[in-house]
Amino acid sequence: MQNKWRMLIVIIFMYLPVSLDATVLYVVAPVLSTDLQATHNELLWIMDIYPLVMAALLIPMGLLGDRLGFIKMAMTGSTIFGLASLAAACSETPLALICARALLASGAAMIVPATLAAVRTHFPDEKERNLALGIWTTIGTAGALAGPLMGGMLLEHFHWGSVFLINIPAVVVVIILLRKVVTPAQAKRSASLNLRQALLLMTSLLLLVYALKSFALPGPATGLHISFLAIGLGLLGCFITLQIISTTPLLDTDLLKQRNIIAGVFLALIAMITLVGFELLLSQELQLVHRFSPGEAGLYILPMMLASCLAGPVVGILINRLGIITVAMVGLAASALSLYALSGVDFAHEILQAKGWMFLLGAGETSALMASSSAIMTAAPVHKASTAGSFECVSYELGTGLGITLFGTVLAGIYSSTVQLPENLSASVFSGAGTSFSEAISLSQQLAEPTRTALVNAASSAFMHSHSVTLQLASLIMAVLMVLTFFIFKRGNVINHG
Repeated sequence: MQNKWRMLIVIIFMYLPVSLDATVLYVVAPVLSTDLQATHNELLWIMDIYPLVMAALLIPMGLLGDRLGFIKMAMTGSTIFGLASLAAACSETPLALICARALLASGAAMIVPATLAAVRTHFPDEKERNLALGIWTTIGTAGALAGPLMGGMLLEHFHWGSVFLINIPAVVVVIILLRKVVTPAQAKRSASLNLRQALLLMTSLLLLVYALKSFALPGPATGLHISFLAIGLGLLGCFITLQIISTTPLLDTDLLKQRNIIAGVFLALIAMITLVGFELLLSQELQLVHRFSPGEAGLYILPMMLASCLAGPVVGILINRLGIITVAMVGLAASALSLYALSGVDFAHEILQAKGWMFLLGAGETSALMASSSAIMTAAPVHKASTAGSFECVSYELGTGLGITLFGTVLAGIYSSTVQLPENLSASVFSGAGTSFSEAISLSQQLAEPTRTALVNAASSAFMHSHSVTLQLASLIMAVLMVLTFFIFKRGNVINHG
């Protein structure tokens, strides 16, 4: 087997645990709320901290990868990832788990740019690189889709910490393979890491996400929430200003001048927001409304994972024949159509229809993500492969974090504004039940029949309605993005016939 294909095997072992960890907690959250006594906000931060920290650190880690070489980066990142996985599995408080997830993201932020740099370095031929990127995209998308399935199956038999412990054998295999099958020689270049600017970006993102989640709660916004929003926007403005005036900006301005890199990043960001947002909403509805077990909820999403696995390599071939723009537009059209159809599906009774549309959604999203990967890595020079790869990965992780935040915020806003609660509830129950569906279900346990049934029915109806409206909005966004794709990509070196 040629060295480049051996390298691709190593990439798969490196990248799969990273992508799984982005979504593995979706079905674990109810257990964490019991075992760790985690509040609703703590659960959101346990899930959100991983993609948001990654989004802030990926670019400096990409620069570090260009300086040190992707092999050293992969070794260091894998080691940190393994140690953080052990810390997460042993966490006994929500704060400890949040900190462990942040450390986990730090290791992942080193691993992911290294995988893309390895693809760019070992596959100089564009057609072979598109095939390799198709497999890379498949691993990322299928891993994110398989996260709830993996988490649900492990919870059926083991403690929740097992969802992190499974990372450790993969890390050991990666380190062994890196030592045995990878040629270490590679070019290096000097680059400023700009960790202060990365921390500035991360702080602004965390404050903005916190403010967005707070505004979704019923009632007027508090001064504290408005202050967090203002500070977050101010810090983000400072970060953008530094990128313009600094002699050593965090963002590589040469790469940002490449139109196809910017277009690819934008495409990946929106695609990940809708993919992760849909998966989170579906996991919640299956478990909270239809009373699926974590394992059953994970299995329900299996068609999306299968579609991603099948579509990835095929899309790589189609890009060589049809071009990036055509493949991206078809993928976005499929995603928009499937999201709109899923907004009207009864997931408890129309199972075949739901799984059919989810299969199309998985294939469409994978096509869009693969097109973005190909556009970015084709436009990037070899000596900046890690940096370019980190740009794309930022869009993936920021899309994951924003998908959780935006979909959750829209869902909560629609629910609280449309729920029709029974009139004979006490003031405290009425206020809590109007906040979220999970709170309504919890409070209903205190009530006698028939009030309890009336509350559960009203909350369930409002939750499913808000789910449907949110998916319709997501479908509209994907349709608009499909039209924009025709204009935002530079043609020339994008469309490749063969």
